[in-house]
Amino acid sequence: MKLTEDIKPITYMKTRSSELINTVRENRRPIVITQNGEARAVIMDIDSYEKQKDALLLLKIIAQGESEIKDGKIIEQEKFFRKLEKKFNLG
Repeated sequence: MKLTEDIKPITYMKTRSSELINTVRENRRPIVITQNGEARAVIMDIDSYEKQKDALLLLKIIAQGESEIKDGKIIEQEKFFRKLEKKFNLG
């Protein structure tokens, strides 16, 4: 993040919203919007937002898996695949 470019006051957003959206879309860096000198919002392009959302979902799934392993909630691979075959009538 380039602080001089990536932090803008809310008045900038109000008066130059189209330019702001074009900048975010082109450089794919989020911009922090401030109000009364404090960070209040972040604007980012939709592709970056979707990638970030997908990455967070993947991290959540990994954390859940690690937690289940820690709690001993595991199943042998062969048994797992047999259950899948049975469930989907593949075997």
